[in-house]
Amino acid sequence: MEEKLLNIRQASEILGVSVDTLRRWDKSGKLLAIRKEGGVHRYYHQKDLEIFASDLVKLAHDWTAEGSEIPSTFYCADSSIFQARLSTLQAVLVKAGIADQLLPLVVAVAGEIGNNSFDHNLGNWPDTPGIFFGYDVTKRQVVLADRGLGILVTLRRVRPELKNHVDALRVAFTEIVSGRAPEERGNGLKFVRQVVAENPISLFFRTGDAELRLEKDNPELFITRSATDIRGCFALINF
Repeated sequence: MEEKLLNIRQASEILGVSVDTLRRWDKSGKLLAIRKEGGVHRYYHQKDLEIFASDLVKLAHDWTAEGSEIPSTFYCADSSIFQARLSTLQAVLVKAGIADQLLPLVVAVAGEIGNNSFDHNLGNWPDTPGIFFGYDVTKRQVVLADRGLGILVTLRRVRPELKNHVDALRVAFTEIVSGRAPEERGNGLKFVRQVVAENPISLFFRTGDAELRLEKDNPELFITRSATDIRGCFALINF
């Protein structure tokens, strides 16, 4: 039996974006619609929508780099929404049978990175407030992103000598910047590094034109420059 097609309004409700956004995505080739016999109306297979929404890395990266609209399923406008969805992640991991010793660590790492975005951009979001937060238990990945100030701008408040994103990223993951509020909030990334170094978790983190990789059970930092620049921060956790 042929899969029933969904009209553009039904598709917009599933993805949590506007009809106009779907029209733009169709024209740009980002999410192509189906036309019946050369007609003007747009239709979609539900499976295509599910596949599109499952590509968390691309959705989050495009949002940080280009400001592309994202499905509401992955958008946390404030920290209370993020905390609620973080609790949902924990429940999903339990249901999926993730090892008891690993489960709280994955949630803790995601929580530190997400909270870091809210803490350091509070009242200073350049454009879109809030964060992207999505996960795929089958792929064993969690993705977070924001369009905030980025680590370099944040750390320059207390370390004005920092010259580039690479230096800022290294400081953020290795040095205790300050024990005084509000700078003390930034020390969560040192915790993230410690957890990854001691457990079967890996992290890819981007800010500006700098990229950091933390491999499973390895304390060494791998920081390089990227060919492109992004707004804010992007993180991919694999477990």
